[in-house]
Amino acid sequence: MSDHEENSTPWSAFVTETQQRLAEAGIDGDPRVETRWIIEEITGTHGAEYFDALDQPATVRGVNKLDDMVQRRSQGEPIQYVLGRWSFRELDLLVDKRVLIPRPETEVVVGVALGELDRMRVGEHGGTVVDLGTGSGAVGLSIAVERAGTRVLLTDLSEGALGVARANLAGLGIRGASVEVSHGSWFDAVPDRFLGECDVMVSNPPYIATSEELDDSVQLWEPSSALRSGADGLDDLRVLVAGAGEYLRPGGSLVLEMGHTQTHDVMQLANDAGFTAEAFMDLTGKPRGLVCRW
Repeated sequence: MSDHEENSTPWSAFVTETQQRLAEAGIDGDPRVETRWIIEEITGTHGAEYFDALDQPATVRGVNKLDDMVQRRSQGEPIQYVLGRWSFRELDLLVDKRVLIPRPETEVVVGVALGELDRMRVGEHGGTVVDLGTGSGAVGLSIAVERAGTRVLLTDLSEGALGVARANLAGLGIRGASVEVSHGSWFDAVPDRFLGECDVMVSNPPYIATSEELDDSVQLWEPSSALRSGADGLDDLRVLVAGAGEYLRPGGSLVLEMGHTQTHDVMQLANDAGFTAEAFMDLTGKPRGLVCRW
């Protein structure tokens, strides 16, 4: 039997076994939910289609893929990497170990950046946004989709991350027509034509201190270069606050994600650099970042 051939066993026969394997591995998620996600990914189904797929015969290739995905998850690999994709606002993003996993906190950051873009009265009629350290492209691509006509620049120092961002950009089709990608460290990646022309610059930079302990699911799998930033976690935030002003229009905004204990220190940096800064909260009511207006 070839990899593509079917056998007489339906997908439904693998559900309980998969749930048991995940439960025995002690994963940090719900084995029932993750079993469904994995089978949906393999069968290319979603929503109610999943239940129809359970009655269909499994292919040899599909069963082999199931075994591989369950083994990876059982070894602690995050479910987002196992699936190879994750939802973020209106997007379904490709994700792998080259980029951070998109999180709900960063969805809030996008909402704040969109509010700032609207405040500049550009909205649907244009505007310029730079997503510094884009990773998967989650932030910048969300802005491009939710505010059509906005010119968006995605930057990252990691070529691997930009490979993921480019793949996600390609997935947007015509909706990504106003997006470009640039490689480099922070402002080194921003062309001079953006000087004084940006309505919003936004970033979810590394902000974890070198010595801070992280859960194994993060520390062992997600890229350290996108997480850690010096002894106090502020090295990259300092660079962003110091350099953004010359790229922003008068009244433009720098929107930054950071740890909830860092907002006071970064606000002082922003005020010293000529910004008027205020904090915004995440979904749990904790300070998640700053809006720094130029």
